[in-house]
Amino acid sequence: MKIVAGNSNKPLAEAISACINVPLTKASIRRFSDMEIFVEILENVRGEDVFVIQSTNYPTNDNLMELLIMMDALRRSSAQRITAVIPYYGYARQDRRTGPRTPISAKLVANLIETAGANRVLTVDLHAGQIQGFFEAPTDNLFALPVLHKDLKETLKEEEKLLVVSPDVGGVVRARALAKRLDCDLAIIDKRREKAGISEVMNIIGDPKDKACILIDDIVDSAGTLCNAAQALKDAGAKSVRAVVTHGVLSGGAVARVAASPLEELVITDSIQATEAVRVSHNVRQVTIAPLLAEAIRRISEDQSVSSLFD
Repeated sequence: MKIVAGNSNKPLAEAISACINVPLTKASIRRFSDMEIFVEILENVRGEDVFVIQSTNYPTNDNLMELLIMMDALRRSSAQRITAVIPYYGYARQDRRTGPRTPISAKLVANLIETAGANRVLTVDLHAGQIQGFFEAPTDNLFALPVLHKDLKETLKEEEKLLVVSPDVGGVVRARALAKRLDCDLAIIDKRREKAGISEVMNIIGDPKDKACILIDDIVDSAGTLCNAAQALKDAGAKSVRAVVTHGVLSGGAVARVAASPLEELVITDSIQATEAVRVSHNVRQVTIAPLLAEAIRRISEDQSVSSLFD
């Protein structure tokens, strides 16, 4: 087995490497003066089972091109099998046509990844499950829920009356799974989205009064939806509000928005490398998914079942 890491999230790649005791393969990834990307694999990979670890977060296009060029270099170096390990799959929110003359960019990216040489894909909490069907190659979509649930069990007070809240109707399945694990009730935020990045809470389906509310989502980008939901829950009598989210995109002034919100804490995974703003924030915290990804990589390499990791 060989593990090659791009530049998008080196700390996560190093943590995965340490978990399975396989050193990162030496590779040179650099830019020419006009910012073209050049990749050179500095070790022999002929006949090897290679895992390329690269999230496609901001700068999305640079990180995506790095991933494609790394896989092309590996394919031309006669790697036996190439698995694209994409903890955060960029463009996943463009999974369908939202109007006339609009693209399905998630499908386009899937085509690019396969054309570049990916024989398998491993990712975490895709924004839409149907994206797995955009690939002809076998695709494993891991869930971060067990990691987030374990963290909640370690940090929540036993006497708290819990309520899991989905910030929109689309996240009900995810919220129900967490509510089942915590053995508590479920509520749903009914929201209206006028345009991308802007939402308005319309109604709360459920009773948050005197409850410790836990918002759960797959992506937090501008944090507008989470902060609006947290305020609505507090206004409805919630005792406290915290949020657990898989992918902390946190673009623009999102971290400052979270800091000024009623959220006691926002817990995100390290699928995206933490920015300085995240590291110094008083109410944003990261938990690692490195052991989860490491175990999946080990099982794929040894042709063992990965499905038990979904539990």
